[in-house]
Amino acid sequence: MKVRLSPISVVCAAFVGVFLMLPLIAVVPVSFTPKRFLSLPDDVWSLRHYAALIDKPQWLEATLTSVQIAALSGVLATSLAFAFSLGIWMMRPRFAGVLIGLALLPMMAPPVVSALTLYFFLISVGKMNALIGYDNMAGVVLAHTVMIVPFAVILISVSLAQVDRRIDLAARAMGAGLLTRIFVVLLPNIRFGVLTAFFLAFVLSWEEIGVTIFITSVQVITLPRLMWMGLRDNIDPAIAAASVVLIVIVAIVIVSRAVLTAVLSKKRAQE
Repeated sequence: MKVRLSPISVVCAAFVGVFLMLPLIAVVPVSFTPKRFLSLPDDVWSLRHYAALIDKPQWLEATLTSVQIAALSGVLATSLAFAFSLGIWMMRPRFAGVLIGLALLPMMAPPVVSALTLYFFLISVGKMNALIGYDNMAGVVLAHTVMIVPFAVILISVSLAQVDRRIDLAARAMGAGLLTRIFVVLLPNIRFGVLTAFFLAFVLSWEEIGVTIFITSVQVITLPRLMWMGLRDNIDPAIAAASVVLIVIVAIVIVSRAVLTAVLSKKRAQE
C-alpha cells in the first residue's frame, strides 16, 4: 500500500535533510580554494588540491587500501551475519536472545573500549602468526568486520523475520537439502536485506577511523587515517578535497543501492 505524503511533510523532510547536509556541503567550496591553507575561495576557484590527490601517491595508495579493506570487510561481515541470522532463524535455540545480544555487543560497547580490546587482541595474535596482527591488512579487515557485523545482523534478521516459515517447511517436506533450502528458497527472498547489509557494511568500514587509529601505525594507511594524520601535522586543503571525494563515493554507494533495490522490487512485482 502506497502512503501519500502531505506537502507539509515533504517540506519538513527537505528542511531536515538540508540541515543535516549543511556540515558536509560547507567543505565543498573550501576544497576549491587556490590558497595553501583552509579558506573559502574569493574570486578564483582552483582544482589544485584535487590534482594534489592524484599527484601525491600516498593519497591514491590510501584510497585503494580503504577500498580493499571495505570490500573485504563488507563481504566477510555480510557472510558471517547471514550465517548467524540464518542459524537463529532455522534452529530457534532456547538462548537466542542471549546469542543475539552477544552478536550486537560490539555495537553497544564504547568505541574506545572496542579499539583497546582489538589492539591487545591483534598484538597477542600477531605474536603467534605473521598473517593476522597489529598494523597489517588482515588485522584491519578482522577488526573492521568485528565492528560492522552487528549492523549486518540486524538488517538480515529483519529480512528473515518477514519470510514465511512455511516456505522452508514445504521445501524440506519435498526433500530439498539444507543447501538447496538456503540458496534456492531462502536467499532469493531476503536478497534485498543481504545487499543492503553489504552496502552498509562497506560504508561503515570505508569511513571507520576510531578503531583504525589504534590498530595501525605505518604499514596500513587508510584514507580516513591519512586525513587524520594531515589534520594533526598540518592543515592541508587537500584534506577538504579528500573529504569531498569521500562524500561522493558514499553518495554513489547509497544511490546505487537505492537504484538496485528499486530495480529488484520492480522485477519482483512483475514476477
